[in-house]
Amino acid sequence: MSRNLQKLIHVGCRELGIDADMRRELQVLTTGKPSMADMTEADLTAVLDVLKDRGFQPGAFKGGPQRHPRAPRADLRLVHVLWAALGRAGKLDKPGRVGLNTFVRRRFGDAWGSVPADIDMLRDAAQISAVVEALKQWCAREGVPVDRAR
Repeated sequence: MSRNLQKLIHVGCRELGIDADMRRELQVLTTGKPSMADMTEADLTAVLDVLKDRGFQPGAFKGGPQRHPRAPRADLRLVHVLWAALGRAGKLDKPGRVGLNTFVRRRFGDAWGSVPADIDMLRDAAQISAVVEALKQWCAREGVPVDRAR
C-alpha cells in the first residue's frame, strides 16, 4: 500500500506543478520527514491529503491545461497576475506556477529562512507585499505595464 501512496504523491505533484525540491519541502512541513522511504503509511496519507487540499483529484481525468484553485487572498492573486503579465510579455524563462515558485525561493529564500512549497501557501502579509513589490519593480524595468496587469 505504501508504494501505491508514493506513486500517487508523485502523480499529484506532477499535476500540481510541484517539482522534487518543493515536494520534499512539502513533506518536511507536513511530516517532518524529507524522504518518503522514511514515512509511515499515515505520513504518506497526510502528504496526499495536503495535495488534495491543493486541488489534486486522484483518479479524475483532467483534459486540457491543468487549473489550480484560485489563490486564497487578493494580494496573492495580484502576484499571479503580475507574473502572468511578465510571461505574456516574454520576460520569463519559466512562465507558470513552477517558475513563480522558483523565483520566490531564489529571491526570498535566504532573507526569509524558509519559503513555502507553493506561493499560495504564504500567509504573512509583509512577505506577500515584498513579492508584489519585487514583481512590480521587474515589470517597471522591463516596460511591462502594471495597470493592465490588474
